[in-house]
Amino acid sequence: MTPATDDAGAGSPAGAPAAGADDAYNARLPLGLHHLISGMNALGTVWILALMVLINLDVFGRNLLSAPVRGVTEMVSLSIVGIVFLQLADTLRTGRFTRADILLDRLKTRRPALHDALHATYHLLGLALVLVILAASWEPLVESIAIREYVGAIGDFQAPVWPVRLVTLIGLAATALCYALLAWLDLSRLRSRGRPPADPASGTPVGPGGAA
Repeated sequence: MTPATDDAGAGSPAGAPAAGADDAYNARLPLGLHHLISGMNALGTVWILALMVLINLDVFGRNLLSAPVRGVTEMVSLSIVGIVFLQLADTLRTGRFTRADILLDRLKTRRPALHDALHATYHLLGLALVLVILAASWEPLVESIAIREYVGAIGDFQAPVWPVRLVTLIGLAATALCYALLAWLDLSRLRSRGRPPADPASGTPVGPGGAA
């Protein structure tokens, strides 16, 4: 799969399918949501760098000073979950989810309308799945806050679990919103198939049935 360029959607209103775009990936989203999603991805990257520093400090402290950093194992196990969900929406928005696209690549040129319909179906099914996971994740967050759930051992290291559960919820919500917007872009592009191109100056359709 050849990734779309970051300029997809440039010159078009936010949320509108770009002229000649093959799919909705990398398009600008309404209300600048693509900036928010990209910011979450960047935050996840910073989190990874912080983990790398923490792990290296633990290694050096353990081997050189016989003084390991407490709680590294617990922090890493919690952080992996948080990082994945922070970066999930941007992975979707840029079309980097793992998928087999041999059929889609063929339909892109031979049956573009069917290509758009399959993309919209995929995104709507993804939206339904993420909403189910999102609904199932709310109660564990509430319970985690109520019982003050933590990882680690009393007297050694303790870290609350609810912040990571909250990050998971936020990441799922952003991913669900991204799925919905991508499906809307796919359906908008599908509806625009077969319409005569508009005159850039007047916006009037040009061609049969439109202004000359």
